[in-house]
Amino acid sequence: MLRAFALSHSNTYNPMTTIQPAQRLSLVQEYYFSRKLKEVAALNAQGKDIISLAIGSPDMPPSQDTIDTLCRVANDPNAHGYQPTMGTPELRQAMARFYQRWFKVELDPQTEVLPLIGSKEGILHVTLALVNPGEKVLVPNPGYPTYTSLSKILGAQVEYYDLLPEKDYQPDFEQLEAMDTTDVRILWVNYPNMPTGAPAQYATYERLVKFAKERNIVIVNDNPYSFILGKEYTSILQVPGAKDCCIEFNSMSKSHNMPGWRVGLLATNAEFCKWILKVKSNIDSGTFRAIQLAAAKAYDNDDAWHKEFNFNLYSRRRNLAEQIMTELGCSYDSKQVGMFLWGRIPDEIPDECPGYAAPAEVITERVLHDARVFITPGFIFGSNGRRYIRISLCAKEEKLQEALNRIKAL
Repeated sequence: MLRAFALSHSNTYNPMTTIQPAQRLSLVQEYYFSRKLKEVAALNAQGKDIISLAIGSPDMPPSQDTIDTLCRVANDPNAHGYQPTMGTPELRQAMARFYQRWFKVELDPQTEVLPLIGSKEGILHVTLALVNPGEKVLVPNPGYPTYTSLSKILGAQVEYYDLLPEKDYQPDFEQLEAMDTTDVRILWVNYPNMPTGAPAQYATYERLVKFAKERNIVIVNDNPYSFILGKEYTSILQVPGAKDCCIEFNSMSKSHNMPGWRVGLLATNAEFCKWILKVKSNIDSGTFRAIQLAAAKAYDNDDAWHKEFNFNLYSRRRNLAEQIMTELGCSYDSKQVGMFLWGRIPDEIPDECPGYAAPAEVITERVLHDARVFITPGFIFGSNGRRYIRISLCAKEEKLQEALNRIKAL
């Protein structure tokens, strides 16, 4: 009888016809790399052996002391419980030491630093803490796509400011000062810059702090690339008075070869930390104790480790990436830092290319399908990236050399 009832009603109820996603999902698309990596996986399944030069995921391990600490603490039967949302004292103290050692910035480990599960989490928590629905955030163009997508998901209005090569990809302060910033709560910056590789400039930080105080807005500087090919370590918090109006993110993903560990930090004044902790404590719990204590150990890596893994290694890879750019007919600024190389495509490629999202995709799609090398088109970072491509240095030298050989063979 039940079977007969089920059969008679099998075509009368389809939950997918009545259940709809939240309206906020219409404001964003699936992350570009999430979509594209499915295509790359399908090509690899066909035996194409794609070389990925697209994503900034360091391919080398953390220091041995870091791994040893992780294993030792993980073997402690008392280390597996919930941890403080604001992080263990050992981790916060190590973060404060790290900023004092490399940036000469003094932070109170009790009140002025918070661990993060990476910068994406920080973007979420800071926006929730500072921005009401309908208020505005200023986002760089080109810039990290998550500044835009998470802001939209959270109901903020996104306005863009230009980063242009003729201004060394520093903010155009004339453009910023001409804006009506009445409803602006956050201005996002990211130096050393991703995707353009523009180095941090102390003069830029000074002007940003002045602008923030004049306009009563918060500057958030996303700073995970200071150590990659950099010879100077610059933080916006070095500017006198910056803590009053600035928040800085930093991440162990890039500088310590720990992308999968999901450990980062934010540093700012005690009041901002309280607001953000109120959000954070309602969303996540503290990271596994073994990861926190291992991360604390990693922050004490010696100078020789940083020189080898953040400078020498990436210098050798950068040389090969420059050869690939040249082979593709792209131009680039040799002063770039960070773990990517940003290059402008040849002028011969027209601005309008039917069938392609942007002119840069003419190159990246041919390179993917004909040379079996995955390179990032710059349009995913904003309209100012339409004529640019980005090469990741997160591939071993033999892979970069093989990619160069394949591209030469086209």
